[in-house]
Amino acid sequence: MSSPSSDPISVVLVDDDPMVRTALSMILGGAPEITVVAQAQDGRQGLSVIAEHSPDVVLMDIRMPRLDGLSATDELVRSGSPSKVIILTTFDADDDVMRALQHGADGFLLKDTPPDRLVEAVRLVAAGQSILSPSVTTSVLNSVRTARETATSSTREEARTRLARLTDRELDVARAVGSGLSNAEISGRLFLSVATVKAHVGRILDKLDADNRVQVAITVHEAELDAPA
Repeated sequence: MSSPSSDPISVVLVDDDPMVRTALSMILGGAPEITVVAQAQDGRQGLSVIAEHSPDVVLMDIRMPRLDGLSATDELVRSGSPSKVIILTTFDADDDVMRALQHGADGFLLKDTPPDRLVEAVRLVAAGQSILSPSVTTSVLNSVRTARETATSSTREEARTRLARLTDRELDVARAVGSGLSNAEISGRLFLSVATVKAHVGRILDKLDADNRVQVAITVHEAELDAPA
């Protein structure tokens, strides 16, 4: 798959509402660095189209016939597809957000997200970052923090065993991710360059076999580890 920094970012739209697909196509088509390469009207067709075009980013609706967006995302991630998925929906239900991120989605945006924010989200996700609508960030972090309260002793030990794979510095970064900090905020807190933080996050994701930062945060909170001072 081509680097989004040198070639246009390829996007597939998966939504059962043709008017939504048209609007999204017009918004993204206005950005010179983004190209909508295909569209699909349900999750099953979406998987076929994604397999054909191998896009950089997929905008995936949740509620669709034949195969919903969460199930399609799960199948896509399990298939090993390198395409990044942004769930796009009218609703910001906590359960939908957490299920989407736990199944490997790279972002969750509401359909009323302003056009410039939507374009920026596609850019960021294509570059390897996770993105959430501001309105759902707080609820996601609160849900992640409940992992500490609901974790059993075996879950806690399993999480600590997984985190033991990290170096001391990577553990510091993982704890900061668990607090919901961005790469820039972690950079300031730990006196590291943003590029170094990004490299650490990449290694953390690999070592924990995690698909996104939320999964890292869940592991940190299950292990009952506090963020660095």
